[in-house]
Order: sequence, then C-alpha cells, then structure tokens
Amino acid sequence: MAAPLPAIPGAVPARIRVAAVQYGQRRVAGFDGFAAQVEEFVRVAADYGADFIVFPELFTLQLLSAESSMLDPAAAIERLSRHTPDVTALLVRLADQYRIHVVGGTHPTRTPEGDLRNICYVATRDGALHRRDKLHITPSEQASWAVEGGDAAGVIETDAGPVGVMVCYDSEFPELGRHLVDQGALVLFVPYCTDLRSGHLRVSLSCRARAVENQVYVVAAGNVGHCPNVANFDIQYAQSAVYTPCDVMFPPEGIAAEAAPQVEQLLFADLDLAALREARRSGTVKNLQDRRPELYARWRAP
Repeated sequence: MAAPLPAIPGAVPARIRVAAVQYGQRRVAGFDGFAAQVEEFVRVAADYGADFIVFPELFTLQLLSAESSMLDPAAAIERLSRHTPDVTALLVRLADQYRIHVVGGTHPTRTPEGDLRNICYVATRDGALHRRDKLHITPSEQASWAVEGGDAAGVIETDAGPVGVMVCYDSEFPELGRHLVDQGALVLFVPYCTDLRSGHLRVSLSCRARAVENQVYVVAAGNVGHCPNVANFDIQYAQSAVYTPCDVMFPPEGIAAEAAPQVEQLLFADLDLAALREARRSGTVKNLQDRRPELYARWRAP
C-alpha cells in the first residue's frame, strides 16, 4: 500500500525566488557594523525579488570580533547571548522593511529556562518571529559551549508556502527531513557552519539526499573566510547551493544554483513549486508515494 502524499497547501504560489548568503566573516567594530552588513544583503536580495533570504549558522559569532580581547568559548557564548534582543529585532525590522522572509542563520541564546541553544530565528514578512532550535548537537558544540539540542521541529507557514529548517548537522539525519516534509514543507533551509571541506561535504551530500528522498527543495548557506578574535571559529569553508530532486522537471544533477567555493556572494534560484507538486504526483520516481511504512514498522517491532 502506497504511503499518502503530504498535504498540498491551498494558496501556494507557482514559483518563488530564494537567496542564500555565503557570508564573509571579517572583523566588525560593533553591532552597528554587523547590522549594516546583514542589511545590505537583505536589501539586495529584496531588490532582486527574492521571497526568502537565508544566512549561515553561527554568523553572529562575528560580533565577538569587536571585543577587546579573545574570550574563552564559554564566556564568549554568554557574551554573544546578550545580543539576542538586538539580533531578533534586526531580523524582524528587515523582514518588514524589505518585505522578505529572513531565515536568520543561527544565534546562540541562553533561554529563559537556563538552557543554551543554537537557535535559528526566522522573521516572516507578516511581522512574526519564529524560533527553531538546532536538534542535533555536534561534539564540538557540546565540549566548547555546552549547547543543548532542541526537541521540536514544525514547519513555518508563509505566504510563499510552508518551509522547514534543518541546522547544519540536522541535515545528516533523514528522520528530520521526512518529518518536515510530512508536515507539508516544500522548501528546507539549511544554515550551516563548517571549518573544513570534509565537513562541508557531509552537509552538502546530506542535503542532496534529503532533496531526492523527500522530493523537496533544499537551500544551504554557509560561512567563508576568517573572523579574528573568535575562539572555536578560526576558519570557515562553504560552497552554498540550492538543491532539487533529480527528475525531468529539474536540473539532471539536482543543483539549481551553486556558489563558487570560499568566496562571499549572494546566490539566487527560482524554485518551481508547481513542478515539485507534479513530480510528487507523477514523476519518473515517486519517492513519497512509494514508501512502505507498514514494512518499516514491522522491522522496528520488538
């Protein structure tokens, strides 16, 4: 028996435009310098008609370069968390002013409950602010910053369709992508932060797999360059990209757009949501329809 397809939202546009920021890390003098750099990317993306812009994971670590000396990782994260009200206010203002959905990378935040989380704040152009915690925490995050993983992952409903967020390491777990697509996600955003090409490839190859197995678009954005005075953030490697399923409606290699590696840039791609829905219904392969959940359930039974 074929698995049911995820619900198709009613008022979704036929096409949307996404922008991924391959963010160049460099020293800033303070929050105003950081905000100006972020706003310039948003302004340009909006000027080119983008519906969404996504920044990389941990891009706000750049704020630590304004400190008078390098802080140890634990102290640095606490200092960074103090910027949370300013960071979220910036994202909300930019989304409203430029009429664009802003996927705000991630920003480490000490929550009111006392937990330290690596949080993706998403500001939608209707004025709302959404929070999506990173779920799977790397050994480095645990050892240096004592970050804890979140426990919830819902889609975000927008006027350009429902979207999901997988933060970096999250993309390497197939269960999360399927969970978001089962809720109706048509696009998955992956802010990521990797220091070596091997780490980048783990993320990019996982994103491509999630796009194929879930018949969904995946947008990945990473950091490049070097930000001085920031412990545990020494170097960055990224080649940001927009991935698609592999079928006749899409590029054969499953890549709608790809940045040059290690160069700051703003990447654009037009995503055909109507083609995505058609591929799910009657594509060359129908991954979502041809699942066999009753068989998988038998394998998991005691």
